Amino acid sequence: MPLNIVLIEPEIPNNTGNIGRLSLGTGSHLHLVKPFGFEINDNRLKRAGLDYWKHLNITYYDSVTDFFSKNKNAQMAFLSSHGTKDYTDIPFEDNIFICFGKESVGLSSVIAEKYADSLYKIPLFSEHIRSLNIANAVAIVTYEGIRQLNLNK
Repeated sequence: MPLNIVLIEPEIPNNTGNIGRLSLGTGSHLHLVKPFGFEINDNRLKRAGLDYWKHLNITYYDSVTDFFSKNKNAQMAFLSSHGTKDYTDIPFEDNIFICFGKESVGLSSVIAEKYADSLYKIPLFSEHIRSLNIANAVAIVTYEGIRQLNLNK
């Protein structure tokens, strides 16, 4: 039942560390797409990921092009505040790639336009915020995927 969590150009080491810890705890594979807004040996990343980082199932990519080239036949879902479908509508299946953009701007418009049919959102119920923290968003979507996959067993 593995899920693939993809962070495209993550910028904040603490978020990436927390998501790494979540990946390990859920048995998910973490994919990190460069460029990063930090060094991979950043102390904040290690502090948030604790001593779990060495146990992660993790793949690094040199660029977005590299990521899509190496995973061209994979089923993917993309999370964006501009999505028109709710994350609960993602057709979860084993090995799906759940993709998140960078903290400051989300997914690039090129990705959002190219994969518009696979663009999902987490609904927000206040006009005072633009988005959730990425680590929270990843947790929400990952556990929904696990819930749906467990229902289908």
